[in-house]
Amino acid sequence: MCVFCKIASGEIPSYKIYEDDNFLAFLDISQATIGHTLVIPKKHYDSIFDLEEETKIFNLVILLTKAIKKALNIDNVNILNNNGPLAGQSVNHFHIHIIPRYENDSVNFSFPKNELEKEAFINLSKKIIVSIEK
Repeated sequence: MCVFCKIASGEIPSYKIYEDDNFLAFLDISQATIGHTLVIPKKHYDSIFDLEEETKIFNLVILLTKAIKKALNIDNVNILNNNGPLAGQSVNHFHIHIIPRYENDSVNFSFPKNELEKEAFINLSKKIIVSIEK
């Protein structure tokens, strides 16, 4: 059983901020910033690739993000989800990070800029469109 399954079952204690039959939200034990929250489905899914499409976790993330904004008086937040080791996933149980942002908080995300030509954008968009499951 993974660490998040143990937290969801109550085997490992956590600082819960939300719980229902399907989901649990709790403060990350390693607070990147004050209020850093993890949102998980109680049912184990390794990553977003295994998640059932009808899962309403993103609705919950919106609700909790608004509550965190109000409670902590913040106006900036990162919503983060890592899937697979190359993406930085360290716990193989799907989870979403809500990371409140503060002035001078030292959290840094940077993305390289990969310039593509128009034809490459067209081909890439077509490739993804035909892969959408209907």
